[in-house]
Amino acid sequence: MSHDHDHNHNHNHNHNHDHDHDHDHDRTVKPMVDEITDFEVLEIALRELCIEKGIFTTEDHRRFTEYAEHIGPAPAARLVARAWLDPDFKDLALREPMTASKEVGVDWLEPTGFGTPSDFTAFEILADTPTLHHVIVCALCSCYPRPILGNSPEWYRTPNYRRRMVRWPRQVLAEFGLYLPDDVDVRVQDSNQKHRYMVMPMRPEGTDGWTEDQLTEIITRDCLIGVALPKPGVTANVIVDTIPAIHPVGD
Repeated sequence: MSHDHDHNHNHNHNHNHDHDHDHDHDRTVKPMVDEITDFEVLEIALRELCIEKGIFTTEDHRRFTEYAEHIGPAPAARLVARAWLDPDFKDLALREPMTASKEVGVDWLEPTGFGTPSDFTAFEILADTPTLHHVIVCALCSCYPRPILGNSPEWYRTPNYRRRMVRWPRQVLAEFGLYLPDDVDVRVQDSNQKHRYMVMPMRPEGTDGWTEDQLTEIITRDCLIGVALPKPGVTANVIVDTIPAIHPVGD
């Protein structure tokens, strides 16, 4: 009897110990997804309400999401490259940017055929000069020229960027690695619901004789926002290690 009692006692002890161990382990497990934000709740509620009211369907939403996620800055980069090579096209891009956008395959007013009017409003291209550098921001939210640049980068939507770029543009640009001479004015252009902007940077030195395709490769998304300058050999359109140009000079 005594032996049986001891055996049961040990068994119960081990069982409880294992259970406590598992319980402690569960408490330290990190959630698989981050906690949903207030804006995400708002987006879900607004989306479901629009679907319920017949403003758009779930299929419309899926198609636009698919469209928005696959486009990137390539059309805008090609527009700038063509403007560098063709003065007449540059003049068109600055006077009638929506017309110039069509030349690189983007219909600003009807990019998908099912977009909302608020997304495809007035569009302006801002040309940098030796004494003037442009950078775009949306101080209130995250307005961005999506039809031609694709989805905005995450940092563009953060309060940290939006608030500080308006007040201390040189400091914020320096944090991106862009240091401009004192004789270059920095003009911060605030995008809004009715007006979107894109920067046309200056053509960098060392690109004489380059083709449109070669130039397009070095005009990255960040250059078109204004937080970077195009450089020969730098072709990354996201914040990763830079890679060599696919078509270097001489090929």
